[in-house]
Amino acid sequence: MADTLASGPVHGGPDALGVPRHDFSTNANACGPCPEALAAVQSADAARYPDPGYAVLRAQLADRHGVAPARIVPAASASEFIFRISALVAGQGGSVWLPAHGYGDYARAAQGWGLAAVGDPAKAQLLWACDPASPLATPHEGLAELVDGLSSGQLCVLDLAYEPLRLEGALALDVSQCERVWQLWTPNKALGLTGVRAAYAIAPRGAEAPAARLAALAPSWPLGAHGVALLQAWTRPTVQDWLARSLERLREWKLRQVHVCESLGWQVLPGVANFFCARPDSADLAADLRRLRARGVKLRDTASFGLPGQVRLGVLAPPAQDALVAAWQEIKEQPQ
Repeated sequence: MADTLASGPVHGGPDALGVPRHDFSTNANACGPCPEALAAVQSADAARYPDPGYAVLRAQLADRHGVAPARIVPAASASEFIFRISALVAGQGGSVWLPAHGYGDYARAAQGWGLAAVGDPAKAQLLWACDPASPLATPHEGLAELVDGLSSGQLCVLDLAYEPLRLEGALALDVSQCERVWQLWTPNKALGLTGVRAAYAIAPRGAEAPAARLAALAPSWPLGAHGVALLQAWTRPTVQDWLARSLERLREWKLRQVHVCESLGWQVLPGVANFFCARPDSADLAADLRRLRARGVKLRDTASFGLPGQVRLGVLAPPAQDALVAAWQEIKEQPQ
């Protein structure tokens, strides 16, 4: 279940109160920003248009993934691609299958383009999967079976926004299964640069024609110079080395943060990424989250994901974890 159009999009990060001092509500890499990627973005030539065909960028991304450049579809963001591929399916009178809990834009795009949601994935033209999944940070249950069951004409998009931030295990698909799905990559989270909107998709093998139709649906220059710079930095081995080192630190911080939450009497749910869900000991969670926010600590209420009574926490450094403990203890000691 995801956010509805009536309520508007619900996201973590800055809000009407500004930038939270200790922001657990987003899943960005807390070790970031990646210095090399940040330098690339800051030195991007914003005085000129990028190549509208993104030939060099597509070749670099294709080389990184070992695919043909024709299979690379640049996107302004993951959300932009979600709406664009939904538009493609809507133009063919299609339907959509959604995971039980997932990113709200899957459902928003389907509603906006009039796609009928169906409960049986075999009857959908567009299927969404995310691994590791948000908000639960767990592997997508039955992912291999979902992919193996795809028929001709079905489009399955595998959202890999958190694959670079996986702290345990591995994706439960082999190479041939990955070749059957649209892979949606959003490196800005892994690089700690979520303010730079840039993404790309890899079309399934043999799907160059749909990739070309998706490219035709895009506005001119969906990626600006800064987005191009971010994605080009993503292809560098030195940037990938930085990411690998950051995962080691995130594993240590996550272990500590889980213990911190459990010490507060919260029930922590298992997960494999740099974030996790927990059920705080709270009689009025919405009110407690407002009190935390007033003290500079923001958590992500998962009610909009269809999981009331829980919160999602990105893994942050120990000082932020200590601030969470102090703020929670303070609001619990005060009369309600």
